[in-house]
Amino acid sequence: MSISLSKGQKVDLTKTNPGLTKVLVGLGWDTNKYDGGKDFDLDASIFAANAAGKVGNESDFIFYNNTKNANGSIEHKGDNRTGAGDGDDEVIYIDLSAVPAETEKIAFCITIHDAEARAQNFGQVSNAYVRVLNEGSGAELIRFDLGEDFSIETGVVIGELYRNNGEWKFSAIGSGYKDGLAGLARDYGLQTS
Repeated sequence: MSISLSKGQKVDLTKTNPGLTKVLVGLGWDTNKYDGGKDFDLDASIFAANAAGKVGNESDFIFYNNTKNANGSIEHKGDNRTGAGDGDDEVIYIDLSAVPAETEKIAFCITIHDAEARAQNFGQVSNAYVRVLNEGSGAELIRFDLGEDFSIETGVVIGELYRNNGEWKFSAIGSGYKDGLAGLARDYGLQTS
C-alpha cells in the first residue's frame, strides 16, 4: 500500500518494509499548455550528501551526464528531454544496502534546463511528483505530489531519502530555487562556473 505524503512529512521506508534494499525513484511532471513556444526540458538531479548536507565530490552529483555515483549504488536511468507520455519521466535506481556509509542523504531535485534563456519556470509545470517503488515487485511505497505552489522557481528539491538509526526514511521537501541547478549545486557544496 502506497503512502501519500504532504510537504514536510517524513515516513519510514526500510523499517516498515523489512528486507527492502533496492528501490526505484520515479519523478514525473507535465508542462502547461502555454510554455512560450520553446522546448521544455526538465531534468532529475540527485545529490548524495554527507551528514553536513554537502556532496563529497563531483561523483556524488548524479544527473544525465554523470549517471552513477562512484560505486554504482545510485544510478540515473536516462534523460527524458520532452516529458512526453504517461508515468515516470525519469527514474533513479538505488541499492540502499550498497550506498556508501558517508552518504547520509540522497536528495532528488527537478530543474528546468536553460530556464533563464527560455524564460521558463515552475509556474509552467504541473503534476510534478516523486515516488519510491520496490524495485523487485514494482509496488509503489511512497508518493509525494508537489502541488502548484511555485511560480518563479527554476529548480526544486522534491524529496530525500536519509539515514536514521540504521534505517532509511523519506522526507517530502518541496523547496524551490530561483537560481535552479546553480543554486542547488552551490547549496550542496559544488563549485559552479
